[in-house]
Formats: sequence, structure tokens, C-alpha cells
Amino acid sequence: MAFSEFLNSRRAQAKALVKQLIEQFEYVSILGVDTKSKAVRVNANTSSISDGWDMQCGFVVKLHNGGCFFEYSLDDINGDVQAMAAQIQEAFVVSRVLKEDSISGIHLEDAPLVQSFQRPSDLGSFSDAQLLDFCVKNQKELQAKSEYIRNALVAVSTMEVSKLFISKNRELDQNYVWINGMLVLVYQENDKTVQAYDFVDSDQMRDVMAALPGKMDALVKKAHCLTLAKPIEPGMYDVITDPSITGLIAHEAFGHGVEMDQFVKDRALAKQYVGKYVASPICNMRDGAAAALSVASYFFDDDGVLAKDTQIIKDGILVAGLSDLASATQLGTVPTGNGRRESCRRKAYARMTNTFFEKGTDKLEDMIASIKHGYMLFETSNGMEDPKNWAIQCVAQYGIEIVDGKLTDNYVSPVVMSGYVPDLLKSISMISDDFEISGAGSCGKGYKEWVRVSDGGPALKARVKLG
Repeated sequence: MAFSEFLNSRRAQAKALVKQLIEQFEYVSILGVDTKSKAVRVNANTSSISDGWDMQCGFVVKLHNGGCFFEYSLDDINGDVQAMAAQIQEAFVVSRVLKEDSISGIHLEDAPLVQSFQRPSDLGSFSDAQLLDFCVKNQKELQAKSEYIRNALVAVSTMEVSKLFISKNRELDQNYVWINGMLVLVYQENDKTVQAYDFVDSDQMRDVMAALPGKMDALVKKAHCLTLAKPIEPGMYDVITDPSITGLIAHEAFGHGVEMDQFVKDRALAKQYVGKYVASPICNMRDGAAAALSVASYFFDDDGVLAKDTQIIKDGILVAGLSDLASATQLGTVPTGNGRRESCRRKAYARMTNTFFEKGTDKLEDMIASIKHGYMLFETSNGMEDPKNWAIQCVAQYGIEIVDGKLTDNYVSPVVMSGYVPDLLKSISMISDDFEISGAGSCGKGYKEWVRVSDGGPALKARVKLG
């Protein structure tokens, strides 16, 4: 895969527009985006190839005058540079009247850097017809696994991203690919209908094609067990979280509370706990596009800040939050490379990327053996953030009962976790020595503006209220 020809053809124009605007503003940058996204889907009734939800192409200009930030979107920058500059300047003057568009700031640094980044992928070796054939073949195989399968879906989604960033002192470009393969079942047995899923993600298509078929048998077994699942009796329990639920806690319960645009607005309780214990001393948590290789990995963010690996929790202590350029400027900190926007028509926020707990030293079998009565929780169902109060609002798709240190055949579903986030994190007593991170979905913020994220970690032993 190669960097966008369209963005390359607009490189000189972007430089010229920055040069024109920098005469009037302390800081000017232009971000150009060309994202190609595709979804191939096959179920028992239909097949389709369509553009993905994050398909986009355009530019956004970011300005700072020593007192406020301003962003201006354009579909294209091929035209009269002076006229475009005048149009942007006029829009900036009008925006200063609108408080929601104005953000107080201080002097911005624009450290010199010229660099191209690329992560190679084999996606270009596969045609649409090959991807469709793969989905058709595997859909038929999955559908035939059980008479109780009412419908089976096999899907492959691809995303190829090219971004160009130009400022007075910076010229950056990046190109990378991410691929997701998914299996979904509608399964009916024991007078109950359930939905079960599994997925793989990679930057290489061959890896996805190799791994996805091997998940079919386990998926069918899981669907069968879910039809036998019963409601859980509410109460406080010792639990073990699988990497998916560990990631749910990291992202929804805790991560949103350390996005530092919420610090600026005094909407996050975490602001009061920087430098204090928020978790067990054995807990360490990180975020960053450079912290792990997954769907939210990139080389620089939408503010032109290089990707970083940010330590959020160190030995139980909250040491840092996640910032974009604007929030870091207001708070007098260094941006962490978390400035992300849904598209050029949406503003940049402080957004999570790859968010996870670090692995520990315990064996999973020892963690299970340590529980007299509790549950192992599996698979994220949904979750909601509550940065202001740190209340837990997370749901696992199912749990398996643990009795006398052994997993049973007793399934419960769904399982709702509730309580106070620091109470949960401080109760963590064991952390497994394995690690898994993945990202099949996206995260909404602002006016439900979506970006791809991943999360995960090891298994955690904790105590939490279930219902």
C-alpha cells in the first residue's frame, strides 16, 4: 500500500496556505486525510461490499492566536491561496464571538520535524473478489456447524489511512492499514435465541484469513452454553476478568476519566487524584498509539504530535492523563499524542488509543484456584463512562461460576458490574502473566463522534458488585 496520491498532489498547496496564514497567526497547521474503508459481509441471505463508516477525504486548518484555538474544514485546498486564507481569517473573527469555539491558551511550540512513516501491509495483494470468496466459503462452513444456527455472518473490514500534516516547521505524512475479521451467530436452542461473536484483527490480511476459521467451533460451543445461561444472583463477588473485560474496565470505567479535556472543564474526578493511589499497588495501566500494535496505532496524532506510550497508573498511583494539543496547552503540560478527530469536519479531542493494564506475574489457573465462590467474566457487552463520579457501568456478555477453585458448567448472562471505580481497582489482588489486546469497535465522544480504539490486558482478580 502507498501514501495517498491525492494528498501528495496537495502538499505544495498546503505549505503555501500555511505560509500565508502564519503572517496573521502565532500557530497554523493543516491536516489532510484520505481514508479508504471497506466492509465485506456475507450471511445466509445476503452478501455485500460497501464503503466503511470511516471513509473520508479532506482537510482541516488549525489556528492559534495566543488566546484561542480555531479549526476550519475544507473538502479541498486546490485553489486561490490568498482567497482561502482570507475566508479562513474571516471565519476566525466570527468564531471569537462564540465561546464554545474559543479555547484559552498560551504560547505554542512547533518543533521542527520532517518525516514520512509507513507500516507495510499485504492488503494490496487481495482483490474484492478474493475477500468476498473468503467470506462466502467460511459463512457456509460456519452455518453448517449446527442445526441450531439460524444465521451466520462472516465479515472482513479494512481501513487504509493516509494523513499529511503541515505546519511552519513540520512536514509529516503517514500510511497504515488495519484489518478486522468477524464471525457472528444467531443461535436458537433450549427455547432461547442468543447472539454470539468472535473476531480477529491485524495489519496483515493473511493473518486474519488464517486465524478466523479456527474460531468457529469454540464460537458454536459458546452459543450453546449461552442458551443454558441463567440470571446471576446479585451480590458482591470475587471475579476474574478475561482480557476483554479487563479492557472494558480500562477504557470505559477508568480511561474516559483521564482524558484531559475533561480536566479543563472540571468534569473528571481523576483531576483530584493525580499523584494519589487509585488502584492496587500491583496495578499498572498504559495508553498510546505507540504503546501497542492494534487498531488505534498510528505514527502521529491529528495535532501532528508523534505517537507516545503514556503511563497512566504506576504501581497503583495515577501519574498522568491523556491530552490533545488544546488541553495540554491550557493545563501547561506536554501533549501525549492523543489528539484525535472523527473526520476533518469534527474537532479534535483528547481520545484514548490502545488502552490496557500491564501483565503481572500470576498464573491464571492459580487465580481461579484462589476463589471459593465467584465468577469469571467474559466478553464486553457494553459500558458507559462516568468521569464526574467514577461510577462503574459495565456489562459482560456472560460469566462462568467458580466453586471451590474450579470453573463449573454454570453460565450466567448478562452480568452487570457496578460500584465505585477506585474500589474495584484497589481490590485487585492478582494479575495474570499473559496479555491480549484487541479492537473490533469504536468509541464515541462529543456529539457521538467515533474513532477506532483497542483495549485489553491480562486477567485480573478483583472484588465487585454483580447483578
